[in-house]
Amino acid sequence: MSALTAPWVRTLLMNTLTYPSGMEETRPVAMSDEGSNWAAELSADVRAATRGDGEAYSRIIGRYQQTIARRMHRFTRDPAAIEELVHDVFVEAYFGLNKYRGDAPLEHWLQRIATRVGYKYWEQKKRLKTVSYEEGLHEPMMAENAAADEATEEVEAALEKLPPRDRLVLTLLYLESRSVAEAADLAGWSQTMVKVQAYRARAKLRKLIEATNAAEIRKGESHGRD
Repeated sequence: MSALTAPWVRTLLMNTLTYPSGMEETRPVAMSDEGSNWAAELSADVRAATRGDGEAYSRIIGRYQQTIARRMHRFTRDPAAIEELVHDVFVEAYFGLNKYRGDAPLEHWLQRIATRVGYKYWEQKKRLKTVSYEEGLHEPMMAENAAADEATEEVEAALEKLPPRDRLVLTLLYLESRSVAEAADLAGWSQTMVKVQAYRARAKLRKLIEATNAAEIRKGESHGRD
């Protein structure tokens, strides 16, 4: 990361970043899209930013910052952490922009970077042993009844106890309903690896939930004897 470049990215994000409530999804546009002024302007901005044009890259950030902030909301609910992660995504994207070939929407390319950044964030938290249950994995779901809400919270709590790789694959496949191919692309893994990781992660999650249920039963029996 360049000490000369990162500050202007950070300043832009701090001045304009908003958070997931009320966010609108950005329409993915590939560099090859013809007949679209929006796509043409984006293509021009990418070329200019690759040559070091900070204003052009600021416009790219303006187009996609809300989508990326929504993506990082999968990894943490802390607004300060989201801001820092979004900053990291756009700094990493800036220095890798010359590798973007335009054969897929720029948003999808940014989403892959965001997934890697979020995964690294989980790994760092795991290493520092600071993972806690003040954060959720996804936006609150409208459950039909209280039992469904309780089950969702139980799964979320168990997911947060899993290693980052397991947590990532289950988040992509089940919380975000991604296909195996999409999960592999976002995580930078092979499809076979996604399937194997998902199989192992489901087994670990099942054991965690069963252990939690058993502990609750023992707790209830203990209270019943008191």
